[in-house]
Amino acid sequence: MTEPVRSVSLLGALAIGIGGMVGGGIFAVLGEAVSLAHGATAVAFLVAGAVALLTSYAYAKLSVTFQSQGGTVVFIDKAFRHNILSSSMNFMLWLSYLVTISLYAVAFSSYAQTFFPNEHSNLLNHFFITLAILLPTLINWISAAFVSRSETFIVLIKVFLLVVIIVTGASFVDPKALDPHQWKAPFSIFVAGMIIFVAYEGFELIANSAEEIKDPERNLPRAFYGSILFVILLYVLIAIITVGAVPEAQLMQAKDYALALAAKPAMGQLGFTLVAVAALLATFSAINATIYGNARLGYIIAKEGNLPKFLEKEKRNQPFMATVATSVLSLLLANSISLNEIAIIGSASFLLVFLMVNLSALKLYDQIQGNRWIFFIAGMSSLAALITLLIHTYETQKVAVLIFFAFVLLSVSFEVLYGRWVRGHFFYRSYPL
Repeated sequence: MTEPVRSVSLLGALAIGIGGMVGGGIFAVLGEAVSLAHGATAVAFLVAGAVALLTSYAYAKLSVTFQSQGGTVVFIDKAFRHNILSSSMNFMLWLSYLVTISLYAVAFSSYAQTFFPNEHSNLLNHFFITLAILLPTLINWISAAFVSRSETFIVLIKVFLLVVIIVTGASFVDPKALDPHQWKAPFSIFVAGMIIFVAYEGFELIANSAEEIKDPERNLPRAFYGSILFVILLYVLIAIITVGAVPEAQLMQAKDYALALAAKPAMGQLGFTLVAVAALLATFSAINATIYGNARLGYIIAKEGNLPKFLEKEKRNQPFMATVATSVLSLLLANSISLNEIAIIGSASFLLVFLMVNLSALKLYDQIQGNRWIFFIAGMSSLAALITLLIHTYETQKVAVLIFFAFVLLSVSFEVLYGRWVRGHFFYRSYPL
């Protein structure tokens, strides 16, 4: 087997993690965070970041031992072998990325509509959501290389503008808006952090590049921990500026594009417009990259026999049918459920996936030379976060919780039926590690 080319430096690996997290999540869920945590929004982002940081230990250890483009899929397969559990989780991961595409598309629409202040309508909303998914799909078909070439540039724009908002807005922060005496109960803040947890989804993409990273034993852990710590700091500071500089009543009226509003106190309408443009770029590029990655994930899973065979169909060396499936299902999700519901489904889905990754690391702790207590604590943190999120949001966002359970049921039942009757994998033979 040819030795992979190690072309990605530590800086490049950090960029993958930071770019994955600061894709479109912060633009999409900042308003939701403020509506739930109010003055404690920064604490909610800190809590969510702590869960992500704990899970990154499992990813770092697993990535060093099992360097593969499959990333999460490979880790779960290695721990639980090729069975219903691992196959169902692979399917669930594929569905989870559909949710993130939907989240970014709805955010794209919200920011796009700020350029048409007198034209807000459901028709316009659905138009921009559909455009945000179909255009990247077309780009993926025409030139997949454009996706990777454009990402670094757009990541730099996103991070630069967020830093500008922090620096210019610091002097406009009103300490009274951040007064702990006005915070909600600690449990409410924790729930808020779990609802917006999807903003930290993306660091796991570093694992998919493990084969290309230089000095992986040293640089993979640094990339995971460094990217998450940087994004935690970035999100916490953005939350402080947003809550401290903009009256909450204004944020609630414009919560779907709250980040653009955060730039207004320091930079006026120009700042609002710049951030709105940056949000369009960020969410568009995030959709582009996620369609690119999820189409290939679907193709790989189909090749392994865990998804229908038609998803293996290629055109011009591109996973054509997997791209079509990703696009169509994302369109259905994005155009049928609200931003808040998508955020809950996305956060719950990735908390479940990360729970399984932590359990995989715990099962393989001796082989990957990790601390099993950290894996255990990380796994229990993910589980507690998931249970808390589902129970607390069931009364107010019942549809979102039911859709999440429908995803889980679909993943398991599909693997049981398709795996047994079509592939004949399960119940008949087992697969070695």
